[in-house]
Order: sequence, then structure tokens, then C-alpha cells
Amino acid sequence: MTDFGNGPEGTANHPKHARHARQPQDAPAATPTSDLAQGVPTPRNGLSRAAASPLPADSPTAHHPSQEEVRNLTHREHHKRRLPIVARILLVVVAIVAVAGIAAAAWVGHLNSSMSVGGSEGKKLSNALKKPASGKKDAPFYMVIIGSDNRAGVAGSRSDVTMLARVDLAHNTVALISIPRDTMVRAANGSTEKINAEYNNGPAATVEAVSKFAGVPITHYMAMSFDDLSGVIDRLGGITVNVPEAFTSRDGYHFTKGDQNISGAEAFSYVRDRYNEAGGDFGRAQAQRQVVEAIARKTLESPVTELPSVVESLAGSVSTDLSVTDLVSWATTVKGSGIRLKVYSAVVPSYSLSQDGVSYVGTMYNEWRAMMQRVDAGMDPNDANAQVPKAQASDTALGAAENATSPKDYQQLAANAGLTTNDVAQ
Repeated sequence: MTDFGNGPEGTANHPKHARHARQPQDAPAATPTSDLAQGVPTPRNGLSRAAASPLPADSPTAHHPSQEEVRNLTHREHHKRRLPIVARILLVVVAIVAVAGIAAAAWVGHLNSSMSVGGSEGKKLSNALKKPASGKKDAPFYMVIIGSDNRAGVAGSRSDVTMLARVDLAHNTVALISIPRDTMVRAANGSTEKINAEYNNGPAATVEAVSKFAGVPITHYMAMSFDDLSGVIDRLGGITVNVPEAFTSRDGYHFTKGDQNISGAEAFSYVRDRYNEAGGDFGRAQAQRQVVEAIARKTLESPVTELPSVVESLAGSVSTDLSVTDLVSWATTVKGSGIRLKVYSAVVPSYSLSQDGVSYVGTMYNEWRAMMQRVDAGMDPNDANAQVPKAQASDTALGAAENATSPKDYQQLAANAGLTTNDVAQ
């Protein structure tokens, strides 16, 4: 007996004609092993389309689906056609969010990189910075603010501005204390130098020097260029400062007494001048505090939509251990409180001093110690009549100025000095 499809050519049994040949009537129908193999989905009720009617419709044994089964099948098919569309929409939304998130992360990363202190200096700075003494999450903290003189033609890096800031976000209070740049201190090698010279040894050296002088741990650091900040000031639309006395700067800008809105170029000239005002270098330090405070206030007054561009401008003018997230969080905390930022402004009680032909600034130790007690208590640094809490009054480290080298017996020297911090116009 010849197998089907194996007959001689020209016969119905040859493979050439096999696809046209009819199967024998008694051949059993091929039964698929699974609906999946046939490409037919199986409904949850177990009734596939193949199983519903495996025989011709006119067969007496054919299965005819009920209306409910047909309705279920139609509903499921319609649902399965819609799901991919919804999924695609969700994927598009997720992709858009992801791209936006990546762009935002890249922008923040770029700003953080431009502001950070890198390399070995960054590691030294990280080691020099300490957590607040109390250790509480919302505890006030101290930071050092440096204004470096990096103008073209000026050799080396000098700390033209040295400030100690106490920041209390819980009470929206900041105290800015200027440390005269010529203050006599002991260097790491034991020699006497001006405190602004510490910046030549890197930011960590400045942080450590200020920490010893004030007797407090320094938690954060920020260095800025007043020259570069002029662009930030112009972007903010200028700043308002209270000029204590009328004068004309060496750059030819005239400042009148009282509140005055000044541009970036005027602000830069304002903080540089020390020869045309009564307070000399002490008056100059006051002007520097005014500008820092004015920038902070104007930034906080900016609409939320403008904060990114302001932060970006600031990032190009400062180097700090702080991140963009830190700065935005601070601004959000202050703005969200609805309470106007309170800023205290003071300078270390000091006097001019000449030693071995070099001009220095001597520290009034008793007055400085009392001032730091008020600062640490969150009080007005200039209020000599304030009742200092026991915790600060008994803290001998506050204002100890352990690295200061000016004479300890200073009263007579200060009384006869050509200039003291009391001579600054208010």
C-alpha cells in the first residue's frame, strides 16, 4: 500500500499534487495541542474560539456559543485592544518626565560642580567644617563668608572680606559679624600675620582661624567675588543700601546719605572704598555687610519662577560646600515662613595698631567676648545692655580669640588709637 503523497509522478499520490489532494474520509481531524500553538487566545472561562466550534456550523454536534459567551468574548477583545493604547500613552508621559528629570539633574549637577571646592583643598575643607554644637536638626549654625580680591592685575589670593555668620533658620535670623582683615593672629607656623593672609593657605585654613578666633564650630563655608557679584546685582534689578554718610568713591560714583538703590558696578565701588569715609577699613567692612544682606533680601523677594536664574548667577560667583538643594531649601524655608528675615550687623570691637612698622588691627578682648555671647544667644550683637542667658555667659570658649596675638592689655592702646570700630558712621 502506497503512503499518501508518495505515488509516482503524475498520480494524485505524488508530493507534487499532495496539497491539492483530499484527505481520506476516515482520517481523524488534527487536534491542536494548545490554543497558544494555534495563535488563538484562550478566554478566562476556558472556551477558545477553536473549542467553541471545531466542526462546521451545520454539524449536528457543533458547539454554538451562547449570547453571554459571545458578549464576554467581545468585551474582552475590545478591552485588550484598548490596553496597549493606554500603556503607550503612559510610556510617553513617563519618558517626558524622565527626560525633564535628567535635564534638571544635569543642570543641578553642573551648578554644584561649579560651586564646589574640589581636590585636596576640598578634602581639607570638609575636615575643617564641623556640625553645630547642639546637634539638633534645626539648630543654628555658623558659617564663614569670604570675599576674595581676584581682580585682574592683583597677584595671589587675598581674603578682602572675612565674615562670621550665625544662621538661625528656625527664627529667620542671621547675624553678620565682620572680622577686620588686618586682625593680628598666630599662623600655623607660630608667626604673627593678618587674618586675611590665612586664605593663601586655602579655605580650610581660614575656617580654622575664624573658628579659633570666635570660639565656635564652623559648619559651612562660602567664598565670593564682589566683582562677579555685580552681574548678579544687575540681574536682581539693583539693591538698596543705607549709606551712612555722603561721599564720592575713588571710582567717581557719588553716594548720598540714606537709602539708595545702586547697580552692580556701584555696589562693587561701594564695598572697595575705604579712603573717603570716616570709618576707613572698618567703614568698608560695614559696606560689605550691607551688600551681602541686600543681595540675600533681594533674592528672597524674587518670584519663585526667577529663582533658578538667580541661583545660576550666584553659582558663577561663589565657591562653597553647600549644594543648590541646600540654598533653595534655605530660601524656601524663609519665604514659606511669611516672616521677614532679620539681619543683625556688627564688627569685632577693634582698633588700629602698628607693630614693627606693620599696620595691624588689635582686638578688644572683653568687648569681643561679650559680643560673641550675645551672638550665640541669638541676640543683637550691638546691644551691650542685653541680659545674656546663663548658658552663653558661662561658655568660656565664646569670643576667646585664642589665636589672636595683639596685646592683651589693650585699653590704653585703643583709647589712643587713630581709628577704632566706634568711629564708623551709623
